[in-house]
Amino acid sequence: MEFEAFYERVDADTYAATRATMSPWDERLQHGSPSTALLAHVMCSAHPRDDMRLARITSEFLGPIPIGAMRVRTRVVRPGKRIELLEGALEVGGREVVTARAWRIATQPDGSVPPATTPPDPVPPVPDVATMPDWLHAFGYGEAFEWRYVRGGGVPGPAAVWTRPRVPLIAGEPLQPRDRVLLIADSANGISGELPMGEWLFVPPSLSVAIERYPLGEWVLLEARTTLASDGLGVCASRLADPDGYFGVGSQPLLVEKRT
Repeated sequence: MEFEAFYERVDADTYAATRATMSPWDERLQHGSPSTALLAHVMCSAHPRDDMRLARITSEFLGPIPIGAMRVRTRVVRPGKRIELLEGALEVGGREVVTARAWRIATQPDGSVPPATTPPDPVPPVPDVATMPDWLHAFGYGEAFEWRYVRGGGVPGPAAVWTRPRVPLIAGEPLQPRDRVLLIADSANGISGELPMGEWLFVPPSLSVAIERYPLGEWVLLEARTTLASDGLGVCASRLADPDGYFGVGSQPLLVEKRT
């Protein structure tokens, strides 16, 4: 690999994207997951609350995200003791390319909530052998992860894959559990495409992820299924887990069209 992180810090408000962010759709553009992870990281760092945890983030991709330097702006939209709303934006050349809003919810002492009535779904184990379809070798973001497929991979249809990043989100800074989730969440439509990626585009203009807790350990499981309408729209629904169980869900609306 030619990169040591997804981003390099330029100054307090500016980050430079590396090839690790490279999208499968265009080598000049970023994948949506790293930009979402960066916004969440900076929002939570700029407005720290040890008594709260990020519970949901929604990113809006306002246009192509060039690989290069970006300025980050953040603010607290709705402060609160139990629930708080943060907002962030990535700017390139004075133009917003990604915006995000994130809800944080106050945590309570462990054991405050009794076990749920419904037993949790079992989580498949992490395979012993790495499996990486050929198309993941073709762009920087694909190379920046280790991939171990449980099902799917290389063929259209639902898929489940265990992943772990090979590099940190920001050079010189340790990878946080929250980073691991958001660095992979926007890949759901890619791993579960219902049409051949070489012939079709299925691009999400938005990503929403809700999580009940942060993952434990290095590995995150991404399960995804895509459905398509015949007139050019689609929806991708996903679930996220670690070896201890499922902890989150994601959704993406999709633009579906033939590659030109």
